[in-house]
Amino acid sequence: MRKPMYLLYSLIGIVLLSTACGQSRIDRKAVVDRHRIVTTKTDSLSPAQVGNGKFAFGVDITGLQTFIPFNTMSQWSWHSFPLPEGLEVEDFQRLTLDTHGKDVLYELPNPQQPGLSDWLAGNPHRFNLGRIGFKLLHVDGSEATLNDLSDTRQEVDLWTGIIHSSFKLDGVAVSVQTACHPALDVVGVTVESPLVAKGQLLVFLDFPYAETGQMKDYVGTYDFPEAHRSTVKELKEESVTIVREMDDAHYYTALRWNTRARFVEAGSASPHRFELHPENTNELSFTCLFSQQETDNILTASRIFNDSARGWRSFWQSGAAIDLSGSKDTRWKELERRIVLSQYLMKVNEAGSLSPQESGLVNNGWYGRFHFEMIWWHGIHYALWNRWELLDKSLDVYKTYLPTSLERAARQGYQGARWPKCTANFDREWPHLIHATLIWQQPHPIYFAELDYRLHPTRTTLDKWKDIVFATADFMASYAFHETDADRYVLGPPVYIVFENTNPEETMNPAFELGYWRFGLRTAQEWRKRLALPEDEKWGEVLTKLSPLPVEDGLYVTHEGIRDMWANYTFEHPALIGTFGMLPGDGVDPQTFVRTLDKIASVWNFDRTWGWDFPMLAMAATRSGNPAMAIDFLLHPAGGFQFDAHGLATGGPFPYLPSNGALLTAVAMMAAGWDGSSGEAPGFLHDGSWTVRAEGFATMP
Repeated sequence: MRKPMYLLYSLIGIVLLSTACGQSRIDRKAVVDRHRIVTTKTDSLSPAQVGNGKFAFGVDITGLQTFIPFNTMSQWSWHSFPLPEGLEVEDFQRLTLDTHGKDVLYELPNPQQPGLSDWLAGNPHRFNLGRIGFKLLHVDGSEATLNDLSDTRQEVDLWTGIIHSSFKLDGVAVSVQTACHPALDVVGVTVESPLVAKGQLLVFLDFPYAETGQMKDYVGTYDFPEAHRSTVKELKEESVTIVREMDDAHYYTALRWNTRARFVEAGSASPHRFELHPENTNELSFTCLFSQQETDNILTASRIFNDSARGWRSFWQSGAAIDLSGSKDTRWKELERRIVLSQYLMKVNEAGSLSPQESGLVNNGWYGRFHFEMIWWHGIHYALWNRWELLDKSLDVYKTYLPTSLERAARQGYQGARWPKCTANFDREWPHLIHATLIWQQPHPIYFAELDYRLHPTRTTLDKWKDIVFATADFMASYAFHETDADRYVLGPPVYIVFENTNPEETMNPAFELGYWRFGLRTAQEWRKRLALPEDEKWGEVLTKLSPLPVEDGLYVTHEGIRDMWANYTFEHPALIGTFGMLPGDGVDPQTFVRTLDKIASVWNFDRTWGWDFPMLAMAATRSGNPAMAIDFLLHPAGGFQFDAHGLATGGPFPYLPSNGALLTAVAMMAAGWDGSSGEAPGFLHDGSWTVRAEGFATMP
């Protein structure tokens, strides 16, 4: 069978980028090592983290959660408060919105059911599995504070995933190592100090109750000890299992120590706090495992360190890499730092089998739930960096949620599958006007399927995605409304668009969504050809008669009929620019697009944008042949696109990991190009200011 041309482009791009000018392979360890994270104080909002993509553990400057209650979170740690008395989820009554003359049911807050509406908004939510910290004592037995520590230093060894922390208390040195296993929800810790033998350094384990706050930095409250249970089930000489019960959540915590120590229960005054007291040793080595099922397989700390180093080495040696160190532009090191740290953070927080939330496993933005429209920015980079396996497992959400998405569409009178907006570990939408009417997430599975096929052009891939692709396209074609008089198809109203700042009951034909509808329907037809099926007539009709991207005064605008856009709507997402950059440009006139990009660059309020907007603009500049602008956007000084010492990014509720994912996506495109692009690293300047060595990238559609 003849391979598609884009596969040839991708292979050629990989070869050219890795062998250009006789370059040898990149020294990946050198690239990673020059961006080791070194800090000397705790940022109360920014933890250092260890993790494996489905479990993460945040630490303060001591290497544990001693003074700052950073979170211990897993993709399975979901909790719901009891329903309002006498009510069931099925009692919720959906409301209707006029949709082209028909009353259509939507998931909206019901003012007649305020308690149930609020419960559906806040449940389920992620919870903190438990806090692990040091209890540090002065010689007189008084407890030390953060200000009592001196010579604090912490280094995150990105190549091994091991955090090395050191400090002094009353002049006595303490050395700590912290790591996470690459596959299990377990942390390993070793601490060496004379304070251990003196009884001045203990370890505590404390369990909070869940909280509902959707933007909580630290998840959990210690104010309601009677609301949950922590029961010691099995205490052995070197291990203990604690059973956790919190409403509908049940899990196990297993603590194991490999040096002499005594396990102590704090008592009735603190029923969820436990301590580990070292005995006759200068070293304490322990591990703490969190699991949904009880297990006796508790690894040692040394095993966790070894496995962590092996796992991270394998990660860094996989997929793509980029080295900017030969550049003359002094900004190269900051851009490369952001690239390296973003890879680490995305692997720690966003490489599990469930799609990630905006703040990953750092804290609990939006109750810990994930947004279907943001799966794109969280995950596309894995495909372009040739680490598909780290994304693929979470894309099972489309297969899992297909039945309920088919039901949602049918309930509203549409064909196919209408994907939700904001949900959790199962498909129950959070009632909200934006969630109910947002549509730009709908073509995403077609884009993901296409990326999968480009990397794996087999019948197996076609069979894996075909039902999802076809159901998605069926909804897209069914959703588009036919205006008989104009003989055209329109999108909306009611519709909330990417911009999310227009009236959904008046908004129609948004530029980005029109471009994405074209891409989705065109690509779905291509999938039918690959499966030797005839083109779908309805998809073809909608694609042929879909409204053009809206233009006013020679510029694209956010949506058709928007009033005084350039005076009133130059803030937040400039999504109209995503049609040629993020997307390949279906329905786009290049000259109109370049004028629009220049207009946005000159008048947009970049202090009121989200983090992924800057990489989206960089991608638009790249496709438009303006690499200088692309680089400037990736290093823009706006407060909404900054990366702290740990690489955690601004751009929304902090931290905002779509900023990290979008950066990696834009860099991949700038390094490897896209279908039909030419030359090496087309997103970088070739005037001698930038020297780009890249290998392993896949080209973008």
